[in-house]
Amino acid sequence: MDTVVAILLATLGAGTPLVFAALGELVTEKSGVLNLGVEGMMVMGAVCGFAVAAQSGSLWLGVLAALLAGTAMAGLFAVLTLTFLANQVAAGLALTIFGLGTSAYIGLDYTSVAVNGMQPIQLPLLSELPLIGPVLFSLDPLMYLSLVMFGLVSWFLYKTRLGLVLRGVGEAPASAHAIGYPVIRIRYLAVLFGGAMAGLGGAYLALVYTPLWVDGMSAGRGWISLALVVFATWRPLRVLLGAYLFGGITIIQFHAQAIGADLPSQLLSMLPYLATIVVLVLISRDIRTIRLNAPASLGMPYHPAA
Repeated sequence: MDTVVAILLATLGAGTPLVFAALGELVTEKSGVLNLGVEGMMVMGAVCGFAVAAQSGSLWLGVLAALLAGTAMAGLFAVLTLTFLANQVAAGLALTIFGLGTSAYIGLDYTSVAVNGMQPIQLPLLSELPLIGPVLFSLDPLMYLSLVMFGLVSWFLYKTRLGLVLRGVGEAPASAHAIGYPVIRIRYLAVLFGGAMAGLGGAYLALVYTPLWVDGMSAGRGWISLALVVFATWRPLRVLLGAYLFGGITIIQFHAQAIGADLPSQLLSMLPYLATIVVLVLISRDIRTIRLNAPASLGMPYHPAA
């Protein structure tokens, strides 16, 4: 039982940064904007969050710094693509390269520094329940926050008028503008939200999951988050389940090594990325489902006529 609980907790921990980043990218793409810079925003959130936490001694100041760093990176992307109408794919790739390089420079003085990571919160009585107690009611604060954000994003997109407007902007921006909605402003807000969530994903890596700073510690999780949105066909619940699925695949490699599986460590390390490719190939075969759920204007630049 202890082994099962440990595996489940490790799966939730590995999946939580993906939940943050993928939910943020989901909202961004629902507005019709494709931001491929998730990796850069995550790693900038990680290094800024860790640096502030190490200097101030406050983990929550670190979380705030990570959120602001991700938002600032997303703001740069928004200015380039929404104001100056730069190509969204090229701008997103440039954002990732910029984030990886800048984070490596900022983190030079923090590679040998460690902080005391966030500790789990034990909920009275509930945390003592067999199996589900340790798994569901003994989590760290950011893991609880990721579940709250999943609920809020789902409610916002499908139960509120503003969510309907956001989805309408992603489907037909010209029509939304024609009836008086500020398309560019809405897209700005969606992109900034996506950056803030990616920054929180980075904060989780640096302040909870590790907790320390290592150059390039996002390790492709931003790209996996992008793939998750497609894997989930732009649905929040599928994003959540997909994040934990990929988290579980990540954890398998460690347990396989622990039990002495006779497999090359390099092969085990590539499992999450191999799974990403396989899932995308399988989903791509169902063109009808993708066309039905993908925002119609995804990745297409739009500027309202004067």
